[in-house]
Amino acid sequence: MSESLAAPLDAGRRPIVVVGGGVIGASCAHALASAGAPVLLLEKGEFGRGCSHGNCGYVSPSHILPLCRPGAVVSSLKTLLQRNSPFQLRFQFNRVFWWWMWQFARNCNQVDMIQAGHARQALLDESRKLYARMMAEGTLQNCDWETKGLLFVYQSMAHFEHYAATDALLREEFGLGAQAISEAELLEMEPALKPGIAGAWYYECDAHLRADKLMASWQKRLVEEGVSLRENCELIDLEQGDGGIAAVITTAGKIEVDQVVFATGAWTRLLNKQLRISVPIEPGKGYSITMRHPNQPPRFPMIFEDHRVAVTPFQEGYRIGSTMEFTGFDRSLNPARLKLLTDAAQLYLHDPIVEPYLETWYGWRPMSCDGVPLIGRIPQMKNGWMAAGHSMLGISMAPSTGQLLAELMLGKHPHIDPHPYRLDRF
Repeated sequence: MSESLAAPLDAGRRPIVVVGGGVIGASCAHALASAGAPVLLLEKGEFGRGCSHGNCGYVSPSHILPLCRPGAVVSSLKTLLQRNSPFQLRFQFNRVFWWWMWQFARNCNQVDMIQAGHARQALLDESRKLYARMMAEGTLQNCDWETKGLLFVYQSMAHFEHYAATDALLREEFGLGAQAISEAELLEMEPALKPGIAGAWYYECDAHLRADKLMASWQKRLVEEGVSLRENCELIDLEQGDGGIAAVITTAGKIEVDQVVFATGAWTRLLNKQLRISVPIEPGKGYSITMRHPNQPPRFPMIFEDHRVAVTPFQEGYRIGSTMEFTGFDRSLNPARLKLLTDAAQLYLHDPIVEPYLETWYGWRPMSCDGVPLIGRIPQMKNGWMAAGHSMLGISMAPSTGQLLAELMLGKHPHIDPHPYRLDRF
């Protein structure tokens, strides 16, 4: 074991070890370090290079409703039969995956959707406030932070009008409404769009940032706060002791711990055996393309709802992203899936493609079966904790997740009710 690993971080105190260097791990480490705890963050690759790197960077209180909602299973199966469907499913001989699918299907009802929505809204709203505060105070810097809102853009008039029912539900149940924008208003608001759009629904509450710059800012901040970062340090096993975790075994050696936080994203379910829990998280693969600014760049972040493709403008370029693949941990960068993004963008934007691309990317979203993250203590492990399963909302939910977990770990009054995120709810 190396001397640096064997040495205590703070006057003989064993560290709180955070496993996972994505946005959730970063936020947990920040909240714990801000409270005075000695923190060691382990990342098996490079910090911030996983799913937190190339996503569209939405901070979106608008995304209250989960994917598991009434009719979701039937509509998803129908899209599988469509050419160039944004949803793709590869048959897997994997009972864990089919158990996840069964749990997902069970949650596709009105009651569970509303319950999940309230749990998601608490994290989304608090995180939006925390981001605004951190940006204003300089805790996070140079992230391309913008508070322009988000446009849900429709080509189909029928789909645009159908969303009115969802808007009514969100207003009545969650107190959140959108502004309906006609085609004429929309083209004036966003000149990058082509004519022929049915309209859009505008959520002024939303914000966006550039995810890779956010992670660079988090890294700088954590170092300033005294967090010890260990990259290319992979968790291999856990050493049990006294009803909990005595040490983590890594590729760099054994580290004795005070407590352990597993912020391991889509990889969390691979730890089921060590954690003695069945974690209903599956990797949902998404893609993105980052480009320089076109001649007529978008002003607003937008989701092209009929094609499930998103675009985000940055100060130094813009990004097209989305798709959802349940194909396990497939590491291929599928050109056909990237083309799906650009083909959809060409239907909506005057000038959507600038070559050569700056980056083509994929990442595995940690999809929980009910659309609600898992945040709290791991059953049967007195010093083991989890913050995972944020689906497509890791960026959006990170600050509140980190604060909540730190409050639970340090015995402080939680700023939101932790009950909906408990790990024993399945």
